[in-house]
Amino acid sequence: MIKLFALLIFSTAVTAAPNLIICEGRYALCASSPTTLTGKTIVINGTTFKEGISVCPVLTGKSIGDKNLIGSCKPPRGENTVWSLFSTELTYPQAPSWAVVTAVPRTFVTTSGNGGMANQWSYPCVVRPKKVNGATIADCLGPINESPWNGDAIPAGTSVVTSAPVGSAYPVGGNTP
Repeated sequence: MIKLFALLIFSTAVTAAPNLIICEGRYALCASSPTTLTGKTIVINGTTFKEGISVCPVLTGKSIGDKNLIGSCKPPRGENTVWSLFSTELTYPQAPSWAVVTAVPRTFVTTSGNGGMANQWSYPCVVRPKKVNGATIADCLGPINESPWNGDAIPAGTSVVTSAPVGSAYPVGGNTP
């Protein structure tokens, strides 16, 4: 199931607008993270979205980014920053304890109001100076209800895949095709 999900995500991304780049090194994996609204907005390709912040584990290894957004695999602003990227890792530190556990993908349908999702794929993150329960974590900023595949706004009633627990506010994920 997990491998099928990863293949679906990868094949969908290949045929859509993102220009994929494979990176090696440190990155944030936000696939299981909830998101908190910052009260600010973020403009993506001329469209204004609410901005959210997710706390995500920092991993090391191969990951996939959108070259249109990150330009290269070089960290966004130096030593204490990483990109939030996608990978096929299934076991990694997750909130709130930051213990290493297996991700459990699920699908949900967005609703109006607070029932949306967050896109944290290929956005900048600031690494926190102190580890939590042995995990390095980062604060990542990204848009609320923006499709990672084409940058369009995601309306209420859209199916989204996430690994964030049920009840998470604005879970990080991607709309299904």
